[in-house]
Amino acid sequence: MDNFGRRDFLHSATSLAASTFLVGTGLLLTRSARAQVSVQGSRKYGVKALLFDMFGTVLDMWTTLPREAEKILKPRGINLDWQAFGRAWLGEYGPSIVPVREGTIPFVPLDTLFRQNLERVLPRFGVKDLPKDVFEQLHLVWHRLDAWPDVTSGMAALGKTFLLAPCSNGNIAMMADIARHNNIRFDAILGAEIARTYKPAPKVYTMSCEAFGLKTGECMMIGAAGHTSDFEGAAKAGMKTGAVARPNEGGPGKGTSVPRFKVDVAADDLSDLAARLMA
Repeated sequence: MDNFGRRDFLHSATSLAASTFLVGTGLLLTRSARAQVSVQGSRKYGVKALLFDMFGTVLDMWTTLPREAEKILKPRGINLDWQAFGRAWLGEYGPSIVPVREGTIPFVPLDTLFRQNLERVLPRFGVKDLPKDVFEQLHLVWHRLDAWPDVTSGMAALGKTFLLAPCSNGNIAMMADIARHNNIRFDAILGAEIARTYKPAPKVYTMSCEAFGLKTGECMMIGAAGHTSDFEGAAKAGMKTGAVARPNEGGPGKGTSVPRFKVDVAADDLSDLAARLMA
């Protein structure tokens, strides 16, 4: 994507995401209400937009986090069990969003929580007093997460027929960087930051659908096969659901290929999902 294309993408995505704060107030029905006319969608499933979980579904944190941590810290004389460090760092994610979702603390973007998580994890591995620039470089690994190998081509195929957006707990800045890093073109960046809470809270799903001017039943939540709570939350909101096998989510051979939740469509990868939705 050239510089103009990137600027145009980010401007459009950010404008649409920002406009969603007013959805449901009766104050705004602008471009987002007409966005769905630009795509054909799937007649079989009755959907025009695909909303993606990102962590685990689109992104491989289990490879990226330990690898990048080693690249940043090892040259500074720090030697760790990098896999254990990556698992511990990732393990803080789930618990950190619960107080926000339950209303115990005000909403803060996931970047803020991830910085706090890193501050908790580093001392457990004997790492203290990192220079601020090194700490920030390490934190920003989340903005450079690698996608699974099928993602770039699969998204390109899906984008010909559907509106595409993250419906992620990740904040807009993080998702924009990840999209650029992996050459993914989204039509908007939606999810937790526009809803000011975290999945599986219902309004994360409903506000993401409203941003495209679509009913929830016209949108499909795409998640890794093992993400039962995400499917349950989306289905309760009225969305269709699609699962993608991720047998290596959590590490080699530790993931799930067959969803336990009864989804509307299950696929081997994103290219297979495109073929099934457009059949």
